[in-house]
Amino acid sequence: MAEPTDSSTDYDVIVIGAGAVGENVADRTVQGGLRTVIVESELVGGECSYWACMPSKALLRSGAAVTAARRVGGAAEAVTGELDVAAVLRRRDSFTSNWSDEGQVRWLAKAGIDLVRGHARLTGVREVTVTHPDGSTTVLTAAHAVVVSTGSAALLPDIPGLAHVAPWTSREATSARSIPAGLAVIGGGVVAVEMATAYAALGAHVTLVVRRRLLGGMEPFAGDLVTTSLRESGVTVLTGVSTTSAVRTEDGRVALTLDDGTTVTAAEVLVATGRVPHTGDLGLETVGLTPGDWLTVDDTMLVRGAAPELAGQWLYATGDVNHRALLTHQGKYQARAAGDVIAARAAGRPVDDAPWGTHVATADHAAVPQVTFGDPEVASVGLTQAAAEKAGHRIRVLDYNLGWVAGSSVHADGYTGTARAIVDLDREVLLGVTFVGQDVAELLHAATIAVVGEVPIGRLWHAVPSYPTMSEVWLRLLEEYGRP
Repeated sequence: MAEPTDSSTDYDVIVIGAGAVGENVADRTVQGGLRTVIVESELVGGECSYWACMPSKALLRSGAAVTAARRVGGAAEAVTGELDVAAVLRRRDSFTSNWSDEGQVRWLAKAGIDLVRGHARLTGVREVTVTHPDGSTTVLTAAHAVVVSTGSAALLPDIPGLAHVAPWTSREATSARSIPAGLAVIGGGVVAVEMATAYAALGAHVTLVVRRRLLGGMEPFAGDLVTTSLRESGVTVLTGVSTTSAVRTEDGRVALTLDDGTTVTAAEVLVATGRVPHTGDLGLETVGLTPGDWLTVDDTMLVRGAAPELAGQWLYATGDVNHRALLTHQGKYQARAAGDVIAARAAGRPVDDAPWGTHVATADHAAVPQVTFGDPEVASVGLTQAAAEKAGHRIRVLDYNLGWVAGSSVHADGYTGTARAIVDLDREVLLGVTFVGQDVAELLHAATIAVVGEVPIGRLWHAVPSYPTMSEVWLRLLEEYGRP
């Protein structure tokens, strides 16, 4: 798409960041009748398309398919070989379009969204200056709104020597051209679990170095089941230890010294210890905000701040950069709300900003769905038991062994998994649900609807699960609770 000319630098809306979130904001503002430009310094499509969601799931899927076949008698006997690593990587490359954004640029043009390539910085109220790859600059002005959708980057912890060993982040792990013989992973969250699962299936010897326990923010049984499964697949999982230093040895390998005095050596090390916001060189200081900070927003994604430059409802932040829920699907949910509220405010139309209204992201607070695509999968929505208790709810915890469900026993021989539902006893609705087991991701949206819709337990009895499917676990959880 052609760059705007100097005479076309005045817009209704400027979106900084052309990842999935920024694209959704721009799509909604254009559909709302606002002339919109999106600014991107890397690839249109952003982290999810090229270095996160899609390539990581492509790397995981082949191993998951073979593992699933091996768990079914008759199919297991047909699996006589190992993964074709080169074919897996080629399939991964197809999902990233070989790191070309031509298709996504065409989508922007079709959607009526202008594109400017370069690094964007706020240089005033409703003003963004873009420095292009050739060093030239363009000043863009917005009549109504500037939206920051710049996302986040991997956090590199302050471990002596780590920066000097050229550690991998999620970007290198999802875009690697070959599989190292050994991979050490520092961290115990979603990225750590998923990449450990993928690389072990692809033939690497993987060691996880986890400061506390795997998947610490989820129900404890989730981390326990995943830890057991990883170990059974050959992954070394070290919990309750921290890395104190890192060095490249003479043979090119990375040696990590741990606080228990032991050493882990591997061809490469992946750091998966959290995220930091892409706000360090965004010009936040020009509008009274601190560079490098997460951007605090209200439920319409309007940036909060006391500086007079922020008056007038013009600066918004969507996606990872606001630190509400660092998930692509939640960022796109925020983007739809933000794009629509910007259009409504620009036109002087009523704003529906009550909880669960059109122009707010209410679900971010206590109804966020998430899947960790390890083996087993962990699918959860809403509050854990610990979070519900901390929030002061009077609850009852319902647990059920997923392996006892008829549909699970058909799905895989010796199926192992657990389901948990958290019930608000005062309102008799669900506050949270967690499933752990093979292929539980597709169970999650039913739980999300029940939590977001606050469906009464009494009504859920009338939502009859088909037999024999894994969804029959819903009936078993209700039986644990008891008939009305």
